[in-house]
Amino acid sequence: MKNVTDYQGKQVLVLGLAKSGFETAKLLLKLGATVIVNDGGSLEASEDAQALRTLGVRVFDQGHPLELLEGTELIVKNPGIPYRIEILQEALKRNIPIITEVELAYQIHEGRTIAVTGTNGKTTVTSLIGDMFKHSDLKGHLSGNIGYVASKVAQETDEKDYMLTELSSFQLMGIQTYRPHIAVITNIYSAHLDYHGTQDEYVRAKMNIFRNQTAEDFLIFNSAQKELLSDYEVNGQIIYFSTTEETDGSYMKDEKVYFRNEFIIDVKDIVLPGKHNQENVLASVAACKLAGIANEAIIKTLTTFKGISHRLEFVTEQQGVRYYNDSKATNTLAASFALDAFKEPIHWICGGLDRGNGFEDLDQHVQSVKRMYIVGETTEKLKAFAEQHDIDYTICHDVKDAVNQTAEYTEDGDIVLLSPACASWDQYKTFEVRGDEFIRQVGVICQMND
Repeated sequence: MKNVTDYQGKQVLVLGLAKSGFETAKLLLKLGATVIVNDGGSLEASEDAQALRTLGVRVFDQGHPLELLEGTELIVKNPGIPYRIEILQEALKRNIPIITEVELAYQIHEGRTIAVTGTNGKTTVTSLIGDMFKHSDLKGHLSGNIGYVASKVAQETDEKDYMLTELSSFQLMGIQTYRPHIAVITNIYSAHLDYHGTQDEYVRAKMNIFRNQTAEDFLIFNSAQKELLSDYEVNGQIIYFSTTEETDGSYMKDEKVYFRNEFIIDVKDIVLPGKHNQENVLASVAACKLAGIANEAIIKTLTTFKGISHRLEFVTEQQGVRYYNDSKATNTLAASFALDAFKEPIHWICGGLDRGNGFEDLDQHVQSVKRMYIVGETTEKLKAFAEQHDIDYTICHDVKDAVNQTAEYTEDGDIVLLSPACASWDQYKTFEVRGDEFIRQVGVICQMND
């Protein structure tokens, strides 16, 4: 951990507690800052809030009073808190800098960083890279949006270590000096418009990942979307990946994977399922080759890595019916990948938070859908979608109810697929909670049928 002195004696407001706020507050104390924590909800029962108070942190909850800005020189904001709330708008007027904790993590990290963002695939790519590092002589630390608070992980690294960081657009809006040696953008499609307001703002947030790079750094980018870079200044070296054409990076040709014309592996030997994962593999291979990972470590991962929880995760097979948990599919593109992965009849559990978008992007991906089980705020939209495509449907209270309803209609050879095409927040705190409920209820159904 670098000896950073910029925060000594500085009053810093940590906005939003949660895991990242708790770790951020503790780190800032180590760095000599005067720390205030503020959360909009009630922290009366929070052990973390009490622990911070014991350390001398002032903690305020149940609102964001503007008085907290008095004397504040910096705000470290929870990524999920939108900039449109009053206290942040007032902070901007007063020219108080606002960052997210990944910026703080970068400032104290002594080694290099591989950072991954994108609309879809970023968790899979980060996990693949992490697994490749695990099989290599180099040390990599998973961090960021993948579930490990970056500002905590950074304290455990030295100058030889890599931070392997998954970044959301929300996190990337709050950076200043953040500069990954290797940046990966898997793809960019429409998402999070309820937060960003416009697609242009969302794209700009994603592109922040490379804004501080220099000529010695690398940007790994999807060749199919290279036109998106035309409006941005890229100072790093662009390395493209492609499943359809040869590039000066990673690509597929004749069912083989190459990096800069060097053969890596036959596609048939890659165990991670789905065509969409081929791009994830190529992005991961490029990042690890640039970091100096040996082919043996890369191949070890590609021949053993079967995927991660809530991403087209096989749950079980019962009486010839296979169950898949794809709760991470929080938009239509991710859901289309899952729907295209099966030729068998699909019982599709879908729906969730209504972000204002339609589902017409799925028009060409529902040929195998036998029945839809619709939940959440988007019920009316998905009901209309089902009727438009002449698909039978059942309106369900929640995912648990949907799993129960599938038992009435499934038969040998069918697929039950949770791939909501929507965020979870109308009914569930996270997509993980939603996926766990699916898995739990599938287990109940299986026990009943034993």
